[in-house]
Amino acid sequence: TRQQPAALVRNATMAAIVQPTFTIPVDSENKAKSLNIFSFSFPHHASFHMSWIGFFVSFVSTFAAAPMVAIIREDLELTKPNLGDAGLAAVTGTIIARVIMGSVCDVVGPRYGLSIVLLLSAPFCFCMSYVTDAAGFLICRLGIGLGLSTFVACQFWMSCMFNGKCVGIANATAAGWGNLGGGVTQFLMPLIYSGMVAGTEGRIYSAWRWAYIVPGLMHTFAGVAVMFLGQDLPDGNYKLLHTSGQLEKKDAFQTQMLGCKNYRMWCMVATYGFCFGVELTMNNIVAGYLYDQFELDLVTAGTLASCYGLMNLFARSLGGLASDFASVKFGMRGRLWTLWLCQTLEGVLCIFMGLARNSLATTILFMVLFSICVQASEGASYGVVPFLTRRALGVVSGYIGAGGNAGATINMALWFKDPKIETYEGIMYMGYLIICVTLLVIPIHFPMWGSMFLPGDPTVTEEDYYIKKEFSEEEIKEGLAVPVQKFCDNCRDERAPQHRPAAAEESKA
Repeated sequence: TRQQPAALVRNATMAAIVQPTFTIPVDSENKAKSLNIFSFSFPHHASFHMSWIGFFVSFVSTFAAAPMVAIIREDLELTKPNLGDAGLAAVTGTIIARVIMGSVCDVVGPRYGLSIVLLLSAPFCFCMSYVTDAAGFLICRLGIGLGLSTFVACQFWMSCMFNGKCVGIANATAAGWGNLGGGVTQFLMPLIYSGMVAGTEGRIYSAWRWAYIVPGLMHTFAGVAVMFLGQDLPDGNYKLLHTSGQLEKKDAFQTQMLGCKNYRMWCMVATYGFCFGVELTMNNIVAGYLYDQFELDLVTAGTLASCYGLMNLFARSLGGLASDFASVKFGMRGRLWTLWLCQTLEGVLCIFMGLARNSLATTILFMVLFSICVQASEGASYGVVPFLTRRALGVVSGYIGAGGNAGATINMALWFKDPKIETYEGIMYMGYLIICVTLLVIPIHFPMWGSMFLPGDPTVTEEDYYIKKEFSEEEIKEGLAVPVQKFCDNCRDERAPQHRPAAAEESKA
């Protein structure tokens, strides 16, 4: 078939470009075939570390108020509704920011997206020192919370750097270590606060304000590091690849429409709202719950509450690893079953934590088990997300990430704002809702791979789903789908084992 002039020019330009060399095994898209957390090889593992560090910093600052809330509410004379509104603001404002971040990643790349958000949210950390009332506290928490949109850039970045054999563990580990900031801040901020109390000669209302300078500095340093130490894609940064013709210049509106028409995305938006959204909710309320329910001191409550977030050190990676393992054994259907099982168990353990309200030891036990399942569900979720679409991956990642914040907003508004609902009751009700919403994993169906209860159609190919469905005939002739063809070749192992290329070749032989 004759190629159009634009395709000929594109192919000639790409042929003339010297392909980069790598020190680790890569696939045809130059994506890494494995994750080594101890490696800093450029660009894959350097970008891995930049992504989780940037996300980690945003978590530390967003939930820095939670372990100091007993002091802050006295200083600013905040009521329970005031605290609830501020908690909502911290996770609600970033819903729109995450949706926008998806398009930013598609158009200009994850490196710019992550770096700029960190730098733009840093001033709100510094301004917290000047807050004098509930309105100022809410505005600053809203601005700081926008930093959570770094999650979208983090997950998009990892999906571009690591191939299907390890994308689950790569996404899960980067996000899990980022989420770890929600646990670290529970004991880090009380320690910083204690140091500031000593430095201000016992002026506790000044000490918590000075403590917020540390997260602000972390934002600034991390934002600069991401900009200069990371790289958008294995082959180079977006600007270079756009100029050379190696990367399609995407239309933001077109990718938005493409993502929004994919019903699988909306199922994942809802389910992710009740794993990541639950984590955000617990980060907001768990320290205060332990402080009030069991009459603990501020440092002890913060230290015990940190156990919830510290499970991110390994639990989210376990979910990604389980998703990748299930994929090897059963294909995409295994990934979907893993997600449903982890998140349903999460709901059950959430209910048990609420029921254990009269025993601190039992509450902590169920809180830790509950947290492990929450993080594992998040990891399993992003074992599925990279396969929902290829051309609109940034948009889809943005909406699903925003779904996490929307879930937190819903849970905070339903269960933890009304003074008539005890906190332990809210935790139980949240568990029931988790179990119900997780049922939306069942209708997620890929024509070529299947769903939880239905097998895929072996006559449907990956090209039918990722190329013919997402590109017009003219775009295909222009060569815009060439990079996606490589993705199709690399994800055929998501088929059922008997329908994979190796199995088909053995059958023919």
